[in-house]
Amino acid sequence: MSLLRYEDLCISFGEGRREKFAVNHLDLEIGIGERVALVGESGSGKTLTALAPLRLESEGAKVSGKILWNRKDGKGEVDLLSVPIQDIREIRGREIAMVFQEPMTALNPLFTVGNQIIEAVQIFQPLISKSDAIDAAVDLLRKTGIPEPERRFHSYPHQLSGGQRQRAMIAMALACKPRLLIADEPTTALDVSLRLQILDLLKELQEESKDEGGMGILLITHDLNLVKHFAQRVAVLNQGNLMESGSTKQVFEHPEDPYTRALVNSEPIRDLVPLMPLAPVLLKTEELSVAYPSSESVSWFKKAPPHKVLKKVSFALKQSQTIGVIGESGSGKTTLGMAVLGLLGDSSAEVSGDVDVLGNDWQKLKPVERRALRSSLQVIFQDPFGSLSPRMNVLQIVSEGLDVHFPKLSTAERETRVVDMLKEVGLDRSALLRYPHEFSGGQRQRIAIARALILRPQILVLDEPTSALDVSIQKQVLALLAELQKKYNLAYLMISHDLAVIRAMSHEVMVLKGGKVVEFGDTETMIKHPRQTYTKELIAAAELT
Repeated sequence: MSLLRYEDLCISFGEGRREKFAVNHLDLEIGIGERVALVGESGSGKTLTALAPLRLESEGAKVSGKILWNRKDGKGEVDLLSVPIQDIREIRGREIAMVFQEPMTALNPLFTVGNQIIEAVQIFQPLISKSDAIDAAVDLLRKTGIPEPERRFHSYPHQLSGGQRQRAMIAMALACKPRLLIADEPTTALDVSLRLQILDLLKELQEESKDEGGMGILLITHDLNLVKHFAQRVAVLNQGNLMESGSTKQVFEHPEDPYTRALVNSEPIRDLVPLMPLAPVLLKTEELSVAYPSSESVSWFKKAPPHKVLKKVSFALKQSQTIGVIGESGSGKTTLGMAVLGLLGDSSAEVSGDVDVLGNDWQKLKPVERRALRSSLQVIFQDPFGSLSPRMNVLQIVSEGLDVHFPKLSTAERETRVVDMLKEVGLDRSALLRYPHEFSGGQRQRIAIARALILRPQILVLDEPTSALDVSIQKQVLALLAELQKKYNLAYLMISHDLAVIRAMSHEVMVLKGGKVVEFGDTETMIKHPRQTYTKELIAAAELT
């Protein structure tokens, strides 16, 4: 029996000839106690489909069709699109709950996590006493696997890790014992091992809800590996159209639609140039350590020892080589990248050890000498939208490095170089005068790559370069990076928590845990025969073996 049923759902924006359909004649059903995954690329209409039952669609959206909800009291089905908004407010949270993509923005930063869960508990049980509500909130935190729930109850969102924030969001959503949980990209911002933990937690909580009639789950994601692990049925969306729907096994093993086939086969491909035996070392670190002063005091006159974020990391990166850096959040991956780039100077970080860039001691260089060397050492950041200035057009963004390192170039020469570089990354001249918000995520990342490569660097630090992108776009960006590496003999230090990306791109892998290197070696050897327990857990969580 169906719990929620979409019938001929259409969501459009604009009027007349400008009307665009974000969701187009969708028919989909979610059964009682069933786990259904809605997959597709960015802009396919997944989130709009998920928000429609709660009537949370964007301003200006026109919604038609039916969304039939099976009422708890056995009074049959009700069309959620035709009931008054006051009745929908009764259903929100109580019967249909939602876990949003980014817990940091979904949680209120001014209230403790405990207070926010109590609010949800009191909606479900308005007559509950304050002490019982606190006990219920602590119990929910315990159920969702948060360590020390009594202490975490008093924490603010910023004091929790990404995984703990997401667990707190799930605790809030489950406070009212909903019959349908809509999870919109609940694991996007999390590590591989944490992703599986969150999904296993949702499965456990679903099992526990069977005594109260069961809970259906609608999972929205573009991570196909998670769908295999979690969902019983899959629906594939493309530009608002339902391309294919069926059991997870059937859709993954025998996809019928060409789009689904392309999506299933969009795993990154390993296409690396073998390393030259006498390739020169371009970047070398010796016992590189980073520590931050502690804010706590041991006694009246004594400060606690500094908190070590990176502990004696040593490696050598050769020409045309890629070293992958993996590890969970907080393991020191990004700190390593920032230390190598010399971008920790203005923070309170204490950096020790040696960093050698193209034969120069990076730590001892004067600011002027360091700036001159920066053209050889460039970085591509995780979020292309955050790293590109919204006030500058593409010509200004890509040529910014030329203004610093080649100030004598004429305007025409500068523009010619920018156009040539954009062609290299698959963009044409028409992009020059457009702004970042006018491009898709994949195109923005290509602009960031063009900005870094226009100075002809020898070393690139890639900090999660594809984590914000869909699987098919991710594959294109990785193929571009591999092609550019072959063409210009670039050396990459690639930081990622996506092991499939690291496997496709890296000659060697460094595994970080708590700031320490726990394992370092050839990529394929390590993935097939990991020595350390921690590495085995990471690889098992990514299901690469």
